Amino acid sequence: MPQRERYLFVCTNRRSDDNPRGSCAAKGSEAVQQALKEGLARRGLNQLQARACKSSCLDQCARGVTVLVEPDHFFYGHVTAADVPEIAEGLVSGQRVERLVLTAEELAEG
Repeated sequence: MPQRERYLFVCTNRRSDDNPRGSCAAKGSEAVQQALKEGLARRGLNQLQARACKSSCLDQCARGVTVLVEPDHFFYGHVTAADVPEIAEGLVSGQRVERLVLTAEELAEG
């Protein structure tokens, strides 16, 4: 299997329900990862362009479901399954979904 152009790492870390930081899994990240995987396949992007991978903690738990896009090295935050078509379209067009991109300030807050 050839290396893809991009990898989308979806945090699926799960903490205890009483943890004040919460966790991406408790916020629906497993459904987001599955939707991304299916959305990429539907568009034929999964063969060479992109792969949606599960990841452990990305240290952005307060930002909802978090997706790290590599090698572009930026984070999407507060991602829902409803955002997946827009993210996939952005991969096709080469444009980030700016409304979901976490700012440097947000990333520094962790």
